[in-house]
Order: sequence, then C-alpha cells, then structure tokens
Amino acid sequence: MSRGTVIDLCYLIAAITFILALKGLSSPKHARRGTLVGAAGMALAIGATFFRPGLSHIWLIVIAMVIGVVIAVPVARLVKMTAMPQLVAIFNGVGGGAAALVSITEFIGTDTKQVATYKVLEVLLGVLIGSVSFAGSAIAFIKLQELITGRPITYPGQQVINGIVGVIIVALVFAILVTSSTALLWVLLGFSLVLGVIFVLPIGGADVPVLISLLNSFTGVAVAASGFTLNNNLLIVAGTLVGASGMLLTRMMSSAMGRSLPNILFSAFGSVVTASGATEDATGRSVRSGTADDIGVLLAYSRKVVIIPGYGLAVAQAQHVAKELADTLTAKGVEVFYAIHPVAGRMPGHMNVLLAEANVPYEQLKEMDEANPELATADVALVVGANDTVNPAARNSPGSPIYGMPIINADQATNVVFLKRSMRPGFAGIDNELLYDPKTTLLFGDAKDTLTKLVAAVNAA
Repeated sequence: MSRGTVIDLCYLIAAITFILALKGLSSPKHARRGTLVGAAGMALAIGATFFRPGLSHIWLIVIAMVIGVVIAVPVARLVKMTAMPQLVAIFNGVGGGAAALVSITEFIGTDTKQVATYKVLEVLLGVLIGSVSFAGSAIAFIKLQELITGRPITYPGQQVINGIVGVIIVALVFAILVTSSTALLWVLLGFSLVLGVIFVLPIGGADVPVLISLLNSFTGVAVAASGFTLNNNLLIVAGTLVGASGMLLTRMMSSAMGRSLPNILFSAFGSVVTASGATEDATGRSVRSGTADDIGVLLAYSRKVVIIPGYGLAVAQAQHVAKELADTLTAKGVEVFYAIHPVAGRMPGHMNVLLAEANVPYEQLKEMDEANPELATADVALVVGANDTVNPAARNSPGSPIYGMPIINADQATNVVFLKRSMRPGFAGIDNELLYDPKTTLLFGDAKDTLTKLVAAVNAA
C-alpha cells in the first residue's frame, strides 16, 4: 500500500469521526464523547498531513502549532462559563481568518492566468467568506464582552450602504477574475472585512445565538473553499459538515424564535426599549415579592417543580447551586426537571453546557417541546434568570416584538417564582406580563445567593 493511499485512508477515517462527533453533539448525554471522537479524528488527520509528499516548512508549521497550543489550552481551560459565547465567537473568527489567509497565500503564489477560472473563484470565495466570518465574529465578541452596547447599532441609510458594499464586492470578484490583479485582491479583502462589521452591528443581543451559529456556518464554507484550493479532501468534508450543520442549526434556532432569518439579520430586533423597569405598570398593577423562607416551604411541599434557566443563571454562576436545590427537592420526593429553551443564553446550547458542567443528570434536561406539556401539571415554575423566553406576550400580544416566538409556558404552572436582580427587561426591551400575574412571586437578588437561601429554606421546611 502506497503512502498516498495510507494518507487518504487516514483522511477517510478522520472524516467518519467528524460525522460521529456531530452525531454525539446532538445530545447532551453524548456530547463529551462526541467531542473526544472529533478531536481524535483531527489528531489523526494532522498527523497524516505531515507525511504528505512535497510538504515543506515543517519546522515553521510545528512552531505555529506550538504557539497555538500555548495560547488555546490555557484560554479554553480558564474561561468562565459566562464568557464561553465570547470564546466560541473568537475561535470561530480565527477559523474564518485562517481560511482567508490560506486563500490569499494561494492566490499570490499561483499564476492565476494559467489556471481555470473556477479555481480562482474558489480562492476569492475563501477570501470573501473567511473575511466576513472573521470580522463578524470579532464584532460579536466585542458585543458579548460588552466593550460596545449589545443592542443593535443602526444608522440612516444602513441597508443602502450594505447594498453598495455588496455590489462593490461582486464587481471586484469579476474584475479579479478578468485581470488577476493582486492589488484588487487586497481591496476585496478590505471590503469583505467592512461587510463583516456592518453585517453584525445591527444584530442585537437576543439574536446573538443565531448570529454565532450563522457565522460558524460561514467559517465552514470558507474552510471548504480552502479545501478545494489546496486539493485537500478532508478540508472539503470538514468544512462542508460545519457549514451544513451550522446552517441547519441556524434555521432551527430561527424557528425556535418564531422569526425568519432575514428578520433576525435585518430587523434590528431589541433596538427599542419600551419597558419601564418599574415594579408597577401603567395600569397600576404591581409585582409581588416574597422571601426565600416562604418560597422554600412552597417548593418543599410541591409535587413537581420545573426550573427554567436563562442567561442570568450563567451570569451568577449559579448552576451548581441550582443542582443542589434540585437534589434537595428530589430527596424530599419532589419531581424536578429543567425546561430548556433553544435560545436561552447567548450561544446555541448554552444552558445545556452550563448544566452539564454542574453534572445535572441528562434525564432532567427537557427541551421546550418536551417540557411544555408538563407545565400545566407543575406546582411551581422556578424561573432563574430567564425573561423573554417565558414572556406570554409572545403568545398573546400580536403587536409585541416577540409575538410568534415559541416560549416555555411558565404561566401555565400553578405558581411562578422569578429570580431576578431587578425589574430590568430582557434583550427584547419589553415588559413581561407574567411578572404582574397574581400567582407570580419575585425574589430579588443575585441568583446564586438566592438559590443558596432556598436550599437552606427547603432543608428547614
């Protein structure tokens, strides 16, 4: 068996592991194993690549890999769970930027007049899509890190400017295909980076999970384009898998929000804040607050409690205490499970990752469609840091910005308990009618501290 055949066989095995990894990642129960399988396949692929005929600059490649490991491992191990969305965004951007650099290097090092037009187009697509992913992911990181406002940033004539930039990019692609000009390639790179920035600026915090998924898909497509450029079948397969799965996830999350993808990308959702943040609404209704001791007794004598986590749980790093509360209730004979909304948090699967870190049993994690039928039989819906994803306005108010978005039906439980820092609205910037419902009790304060008090109160009940 020749060396080339062995390398191709290794690539085939690696491609199979990538597919198995995606399958594993489809369930929280198997996600860890799926990640390890994918990592093993990538290690095999990297090792096989070192034996490719004609590979040069091996020591530079090794040095670059060492630098990458030195940076990535500490960052990945030390990052807080609240900062995981930022990490995903920046790592995704690095992937897109790397794909763009590969395409640029290939363009510069090749006599493009001597190759087929479609090969040059592959290179240009790698530059375009990779640069958009890089710049867009960088802005997403900055928004998530709160270095700039997380709300949509809009300005007059925004869509017109976007359209003009798009037209210029298309014109540059055709011009480069005709002239093979390296100077125009750098201009294309610049406009592609600009497009990535202006594409992401109008997208608000509530839509960032969908944005991250879409940018991940862009990076996959850019990597696949690099694979065609380098005649590397593994890059083609891996990039296509990432691109396709990212786009499917984007569509699923759009459906979970009850909005189309164009609406998410271009409507500047969340740019207008209509909530007052007061404990009393315009009609004179006021919220009802309680004490941890009272709620502890309510929880201890319930038959079924549903915990509905949101981004506030991540901010407070309260996942471990939430599990402790669930374990305490379970020990008292109370049925407990977690209702997970697809877009709760700031990245796809954020709540699943957070609760898995606390070793919450997978059987207690129920997705929205599975959880909702059980809310009507729940004695208590305990909302920890969620807001828009339980807002009945999405179901009952046709004029609401979130109308049509599927929600966790917390309002159908016999009692609703909200753990909130304040009356500030969610990402949508609107009041939550559920807060003023007579069966709703609010516990104000840091979620971790409040949950700790609830654990003590349940034990004392």
